Amino acid sequence: MEKIWLKHYDPGVPATIEYPETTLPQMLEETTRRFPENTAIIFPGNFGDSYRISYRELNGQVNRLANALIDLGVKKGDRVALLLPNCPQFVISYYAVLKAGGIVVAFNPLYSPREIEHQLNDCGAKTMIVLSLFYRTIAELRERTGLTNVVVTNIKEYLPPITRWLFTIFKERKEGHRADITGAAGTHSFGALLAKSPPTAPSVAVDQNEVAMYQYTGGTTGISKGAMIGHRGILANTLQMRAWSTPLKKEEGEGLVVMGVMPFFHVYGVIVVMHFTVLTGQTMVLLPRFIIKQVLKTINKYKPYFFPGVPTMYVAINNFPQVGKYNLRSIEACVSGAAPLPVEVQQKFEEVTGGRLVEGYGLTEAAVVTHSNPVFGMRKTGSIGVPFPDVEARIMDVETGEKEMPVGEVGELVVRAPQVMRGYWNRPEETAMVLRNGWLYTGDLAKMDQDGYFFIVDRKKEMIIAGGYNIYPRDIEEVLYEHEKIKEAVCYGVPDTYRGETVKVCVVLKEGQTATSEEITEYCRAKLAKFKVPKIVEFRTDLPKSPIGKVLRRVLVEEEKAKAKSGKNQGG
Repeated sequence: MEKIWLKHYDPGVPATIEYPETTLPQMLEETTRRFPENTAIIFPGNFGDSYRISYRELNGQVNRLANALIDLGVKKGDRVALLLPNCPQFVISYYAVLKAGGIVVAFNPLYSPREIEHQLNDCGAKTMIVLSLFYRTIAELRERTGLTNVVVTNIKEYLPPITRWLFTIFKERKEGHRADITGAAGTHSFGALLAKSPPTAPSVAVDQNEVAMYQYTGGTTGISKGAMIGHRGILANTLQMRAWSTPLKKEEGEGLVVMGVMPFFHVYGVIVVMHFTVLTGQTMVLLPRFIIKQVLKTINKYKPYFFPGVPTMYVAINNFPQVGKYNLRSIEACVSGAAPLPVEVQQKFEEVTGGRLVEGYGLTEAAVVTHSNPVFGMRKTGSIGVPFPDVEARIMDVETGEKEMPVGEVGELVVRAPQVMRGYWNRPEETAMVLRNGWLYTGDLAKMDQDGYFFIVDRKKEMIIAGGYNIYPRDIEEVLYEHEKIKEAVCYGVPDTYRGETVKVCVVLKEGQTATSEEITEYCRAKLAKFKVPKIVEFRTDLPKSPIGKVLRRVLVEEEKAKAKSGKNQGG
């Protein structure tokens, strides 16, 4: 099909990219050759101090850990698990696993023991690199998993001196960071392994066609499974990100800082922050968690120009009462992903920072970004923008997935691109459901307009059918975010004996605001078709969110199901 969207690319953004025959570790080595003394990582302390690592130091520590992993028995194709927040150890470990010929499996640090156990057993990892804070959980799981080696690191190992000293005295034991691994079989100190291993590159041959990581996702079916993503795919999306940022007119190298609070255990953070920064020889400033004051202080001090994130991060900044105390004007561009970006949030954030906040789109199975609004060009309200270079996109009928829909008609979004996953680990049937004839079926309902801009209408499984009408939650959420009293909102369907389903919204008000259900309903009635107006309004102090800040609509749906079941049981 004709790529009608190409005419809306920013000047200098190519329609296609040349992809080198290289791997992710080779990318790090090339950047080290070009910019050996550039700062690769800034890890801030609590007193205006920071721990800094140059590319030369980073590559040397990666080599040391890779050699240590090989000595521990890690072989080509072995899965190595990482249970780490955003910190220097994550970056070192990620590239070290790849240099050793292994496959990275990053774990969410907020996982419950049951979830960790499932993922360990599913991926078959024999080696895990873990933060000392989580060591006790891993030690208890070892007998029920296949782990033979556990490498333990303390967050303070890369804290700057003053912060490290105070952390040791006041926080380490109190918060559970002190782990005694003395005499524990198959348990090793991260720092000790680096100290005794050589800084020379290991001799393992790694090919770009090999799998680099398993990224676990619920995908379109909700069952946790590992998307197998290759070196070639990750590098392709990283190069696409660099091409898309061409309008920023940034010379690669020292002095350019990227905000690194987007979690690296998620493929979005690892590509759009970590790999993008390494590819361009820039600097990532890392924060283990999104704590609003810490984020604002970090932006104020280290002046990042690029801040990838999710809508809830920008909402938090917009609504922070003392936001005016911090200089956020260094921010030039932000790409928002993982969830729809409300227009009101976009506009307010741009007022606060002076930068551009554009909505993008991607999914784990496409590692990771496939669409974005141009950084400076035309953007359309509610649109995810246009496909990246070398990304093809179509809208197919929902029933069969075989008929392409006309411009403006709703169907399932499908994409074909070099970054698409190989499939799900050990799940051929589910792989066959989403990968068909070279196309990835995203499970998202969307439409394309006459300019080639795409609009996500909703998830196939989240569409509400009430009284025969198709209702898309995003339509209602956009209206709610325009309300001056509302900070956050989510919409979903609940069972209704007459209509089949009816519309419910959960609302979080801005600090100091009050409202009634009737007020919200009347507001919606003035802006929405009658069949879309919420029948139930629930006020909450917060909404359930994933660790990357995406509102978990499914958690609320499950709560409703549990309430309904409980009510039936009581009635019987």
